[in-house]
Amino acid sequence: QLQLVESGGGLVQPGGSLRLSCAASGANLGGYSIGWFRGTPEKEDREGVDCISSTYGDGSTNYDPSVKGRFSISRENVKNTLYLQMNNLQPEDTGRYYCATGGCNATLAMDYWGRGTLVTVTS
Repeated sequence: QLQLVESGGGLVQPGGSLRLSCAASGANLGGYSIGWFRGTPEKEDREGVDCISSTYGDGSTNYDPSVKGRFSISRENVKNTLYLQMNNLQPEDTGRYYCATGGCNATLAMDYWGRGTLVTVTS
């Protein structure tokens, strides 16, 4: 069974950068569409999260307009890991970030989700 574990979150000042990782085990991530989602920072809660970016089996990528030009999604198949490079972070980027299979169409019932990593952007 596929398991996803996010890491790389932290506290950063506006304008700073972070790189989130989504490490997979139990299956090859390369065959999946994967999405990065942002949810409330207060707790682990995957309900009502926003899709920030996604990548698909054909290599195509998508970004929410709020992060386009600042965030970059990529895969490293050798490490079975997905990344989200986040540059020029702003306070509104604060949240708990989750990766999930299914791209931006991921559902809680049918797809695999990690537990998230917390990003806090504050001066």
